[in-house]
Amino acid sequence: MERIRIAGVGFLNAAPLLAGLGDDPEVDLFVGSPAEVTRRFAEGEADVALLPVAAAIQLGDLELLDLGISSAGPVRSVVVVAERPVASIERLVLDASSRTSVVLARLELAARGCPALAHPTPALPPDEAVALASGATGALVIGDPALAVEHRFPHVLDLAQSFRERTGHPFVFAAWAARPGAFDARTLDRLRTAAKKGLAERRAIAEAWALERKLPAEGYVRYLEESIHYELGPAERAGLLRFAEDGARAGLLPRATLRFVGETAPAKPSVDAILDRVVAGERLSFHEAMRLHDEADLFSLGLAADAVRRRKNPPDVVTYIVDRNVNYTNVCTTSCKFCAFYRPVGHEDGYVLSREQLGAKLQEVVDAGGVQILLQGGLNPALRIEWYEDLFRWMKGTYGLGLHALSPEEILHLAALESLPVRTVLDRLHAAGLDSVPGGGAEILVDRVRKNVAKAKCTSEEWLSVMRTAHRMGLRSSATMMYGTTDRAEDRVLHLLKVRDLQDETGGFTAFFCWDFQYERGTRIAPGDHGTVLYLRTQALARLLLDNVDHVGASWVTQGPEVGQLALRFGADDWGSVMFEENVVSSAGTTFRMNAARIEDVVHAAGYRVTRRNVRYDHLDEPH
Repeated sequence: MERIRIAGVGFLNAAPLLAGLGDDPEVDLFVGSPAEVTRRFAEGEADVALLPVAAAIQLGDLELLDLGISSAGPVRSVVVVAERPVASIERLVLDASSRTSVVLARLELAARGCPALAHPTPALPPDEAVALASGATGALVIGDPALAVEHRFPHVLDLAQSFRERTGHPFVFAAWAARPGAFDARTLDRLRTAAKKGLAERRAIAEAWALERKLPAEGYVRYLEESIHYELGPAERAGLLRFAEDGARAGLLPRATLRFVGETAPAKPSVDAILDRVVAGERLSFHEAMRLHDEADLFSLGLAADAVRRRKNPPDVVTYIVDRNVNYTNVCTTSCKFCAFYRPVGHEDGYVLSREQLGAKLQEVVDAGGVQILLQGGLNPALRIEWYEDLFRWMKGTYGLGLHALSPEEILHLAALESLPVRTVLDRLHAAGLDSVPGGGAEILVDRVRKNVAKAKCTSEEWLSVMRTAHRMGLRSSATMMYGTTDRAEDRVLHLLKVRDLQDETGGFTAFFCWDFQYERGTRIAPGDHGTVLYLRTQALARLLLDNVDHVGASWVTQGPEVGQLALRFGADDWGSVMFEENVVSSAGTTFRMNAARIEDVVHAAGYRVTRRNVRYDHLDEPH
């Protein structure tokens, strides 16, 4: 008999629901952060999960069990703390531990007209958020860290209590969730037995928790016995529906499609109804995006993406940038199966560009009126961080071009090579001239796919964590997706949702680009889903899902200029870059090139005005 894969949150408030599951020989239990629990469930590594309700709403079409984590009054563990009255704080620092609590905080502060929401701040780890809570700055603190600072601040807004006062309903933070049909009798028996055992042992659980942390136990006992409720009855269900409605109305959540075990599934909206809602500005769930991928016809999808593009950007203007993609080395240690460009250490064809070679390339960009260099390369262990710092200072000092440089994979490689934190690496490179971080190396942000095509590359969370750190520093970045290896449609949608989630958290992505795997020569993996129609569908779906990313680029470099023109009708508002050179996809057999004059001719022929931009998408001339 297969073991039941269960994932649960590792906070104290979840412990009574997990009691004894880890000792059950028929259960494979994972306990971790809300984000990791959500990832495992979304990517099919868990059958059942104690999901934060915002994650359940975002995924959509799930069944919930009548067991979860809720509060009918002060919850104590989800609070906004401040040194002045919360309604008057001017800046809010967010703890990124739980998306549900972040959405709740935004709703409750908005209801109070709090000016802090006008100055959003990227989410931070709990200790950093608490440290910044002073003066006019407040902090959202979640879970056990909130209990640890319970009496440190003179002003506290308990968000569950605030929700109760505003709506009259209890607030539900998490619930046992599964895909339709997964709550079989065996699973239900184990979850209910665990809850019965845990609820009877709440005092012992709280005392053990406090003893481990050398803290007084009574406050934790009261927390589990009085602040947290575990049965989700009619009142809690009404609260959950109200939260979902408020979140959707504010554009923070998709429209909910949740039901409890035993309830009849609601009628599914038509594909046209889903498209109408997203065009009007509503947020898509994973389930809705999959329906559009599978059921929407190509032209309806394109029309909806074009409508969103026109709502977010000037409808008749296409931007492009004059820069150069410079691959400073092809020596790399990752051996990605999809890459025909890299050479292993010691290979006779391996190279590192000299200053003379780089100088000639950079001067050509300057002479053409260019504004930026996109600098990426292999993971070459011979190049240390000092080499990059010297290079960046020389490039900025001599040529004055913007540096859109080093993918997250390269940043992680340098951090490991130098035994330095990622933040330190980025700080040093930024001081030397780094302006923004390109989105290379994302491929598909689903770990099953990444392990199949590039075992030595970073995990999806590691890639996202580099971008999170860069955004917290004020650096902007692009987001990308290369699909068409071993990925499936659901993997591509999950990738887009991860980009959207991080953008909600940081606001640091300027644009999104996607393309399919180029495989004509030199690669070591067979192609999967690919082709012009899938490219247009994928780009259109990205425009619909990424409601918080302003710009989408057309991938003419891989698809060709004619498909690039079509892409402008499928959600793209940007033509990307002048290709002085391109080495990576061309190594696999794709060799499209275009100078600035040709780009403008092609864009004009497609019926648009055109303007040059910089990396932040500021227009550098009047559209013409």
